[in-house]
Amino acid sequence: MRRLFVTGTDTGVGKTWVTAGLIHALQSLGVRVAAVKPVAAGTAWIGGRRLNEDAVLLGSALAPPRPPEAVAVVVFDPPVAPHIAAEHAGVRLDPDRLARECLDRGGDADWLLIEGAGGWRVPLSRRGPTLADLARRLEAEVLLVVGLRLGCLNHALLTAEAVAADGLRLAGWVATTLDPRLPEIAAQLDTLRCRLPAPCFGVVPFLERCRPERIAAALTLDLLPGVQADPKGADTP
Repeated sequence: MRRLFVTGTDTGVGKTWVTAGLIHALQSLGVRVAAVKPVAAGTAWIGGRRLNEDAVLLGSALAPPRPPEAVAVVVFDPPVAPHIAAEHAGVRLDPDRLARECLDRGGDADWLLIEGAGGWRVPLSRRGPTLADLARRLEAEVLLVVGLRLGCLNHALLTAEAVAADGLRLAGWVATTLDPRLPEIAAQLDTLRCRLPAPCFGVVPFLERCRPERIAAALTLDLLPGVQADPKGADTP
């Protein structure tokens, strides 16, 4: 089972939607996919229950669909940094236990997609491990989601350096267009292509309404090791 850890340059850059798009694209090629959200902070009332919306989205993208509790390992109600929510709840976020839970939920899948929270160095405790330590325990390859906005070049390059320093391989990156009015988008993308030590898997356009299949249409999966893209191409948006 190959493991891909999806991280981002920051929070709110579209990691969950990119992960859902990857699920859709891989499954369309006949690849068995599992998805897990190790730590989720923030819930909403959905169907009469308090659920994490990221876990709901990832679970609904899987075929067959999985309930959110089968996707999210640890869920906190407050939408705050995971380690702060854990302190309030009296919970210890242990990367070894989280890694075991992630692998258990992978089952017999060909690919396990692990969606992080926020960026690469999000703490799991005040002075202890971070989510990067979880990725290391999983010996996962890393996909970086770069939210195109002011400051993203610095954030992307620093994240790539941190991933390499932690001894993990940056498999690739995906850019998400957060604001279509952002100046010099093409130039920023060219800079990222020149400087990031991994291929671009796709540029997701600005979408008023996101759907996994529309994200999948922007991705080039044959850049993933062991994945051969359908010569007919992905679904069109």
